[in-house]
Amino acid sequence: MELRKNPVDGFSAGLKDDSNVFEWEIMIIGPNDTLYEGGVLRAELIFPEEYPLQPPTMRFKSPMWHPNIYPDGTVCISILHAPREDEFGYEDAGERWLPVHTVESIVRRC
Repeated sequence: MELRKNPVDGFSAGLKDDSNVFEWEIMIIGPNDTLYEGGVLRAELIFPEEYPLQPPTMRFKSPMWHPNIYPDGTVCISILHAPREDEFGYEDAGERWLPVHTVESIVRRC
């Protein structure tokens, strides 16, 4: 509902199947002045049953290269990391998942 009230330019999201609210399909139009300009990128967002206490996972289904995207399409950004102290000390706990994050806040960081 929040995305319908406040749409994000070049982005759409919806359920893969109306019977499963945990699996979403995402379409992103490549932003102007980027390598992806004019492209249509497909991704999926999978929410765990513990949501919003635990983060969803995001994976691009369209082939692409980006330093924060693994070869299998999985997105690696701080806000999608579980809420705890980083065992390697690279991220502050405040940079990781918080239950106040929304689909919109995830997309704006991707």
